[in-house]
Amino acid sequence: LWLRELKRFIRDRVRVVISFVKPLLWLVVFAAGFGARIAIPGIDYQQYLFPGIIGQTLLFTSMFMGISVIWDKEFGFMKEILVAPVSRFTIFLGKMFGDSTAAMIQGLIVFAFGFLLGIPFDPLTLFAALPIMLLITIGLVSIGLIIASFIGSLENFGAIQTFINLPLFFLSGALFPVTGPGAPEWLSAAATFNPLTYGVDALRSVILGSAWTPIHPLATNIAVVAVFDVVMIAVGTWAFSRMK
Repeated sequence: LWLRELKRFIRDRVRVVISFVKPLLWLVVFAAGFGARIAIPGIDYQQYLFPGIIGQTLLFTSMFMGISVIWDKEFGFMKEILVAPVSRFTIFLGKMFGDSTAAMIQGLIVFAFGFLLGIPFDPLTLFAALPIMLLITIGLVSIGLIIASFIGSLENFGAIQTFINLPLFFLSGALFPVTGPGAPEWLSAAATFNPLTYGVDALRSVILGSAWTPIHPLATNIAVVAVFDVVMIAVGTWAFSRMK
C-alpha cells in the first residue's frame, strides 16, 4: 500500500508540476506583497514565511491525499483490500505512510526553493526538520483518511477538506504571528488548540535557530504533535474498521 501510494503520486505529472509552482508563488509573490506590511523582530519576513509555507504545503497535500480512499471505493479496490487477511490497523498504516511520504516529497521541494531563493538557513537543518515534518504529516494525513472513510463523493470530500484546511492554516501562525503584542486574544486562544501551530513553531525553531523566539519549547511542540498523531491514528483505525 505504501509503494502503491508513492507510485500514484510520482506518476501524476500534473500534481508534481503544481507542487513546484504553488510554494514558489507563496514564497515570492506573497512575501513581496506582505513583507513590507508585516514586521517580525529580528528576521526578514521571507525567513519567517519559509517554515510556514513548508507547514502549509504539508497541510494541503496531506489532507488532499485522503481522496485516494474515495477513488479506491469508487473502483472497488478498497473492497479487495478490506477482505484481505490483515488488520484494519495495518491497512490504515499502509495508506497513511504512503500518503505521508508523498507529502514529505512536496515539503522537500519547498526546502529546495528556499535554498535557490537565497533564504538564509543551514542546509544541515533539513535533517533536523525531517522528523518534525513527518510528525506533522502523519496526523494531517490521518484526518484526510478519516474524512474520506465516511464520505462517498469527491465533491463532499473537497468541501469538508476545505472547511477544515483553512482554519488550521490561518490559525497556525504560518503567515503572521498569532501570539504576542498586537494579536487578538481570541486568535491566540484559537491557535492554542490548533495542532499545526505547534508543528510550524517547531519548524521555525529548527530552521531559524536563535533568530526565532518560539511560542513554546521545542520539546513541548513535538510532544503535542506526537499526541495528536497517536489520537488520529487511533480514530483512523476505528474509521477504517467501520468501512464495509
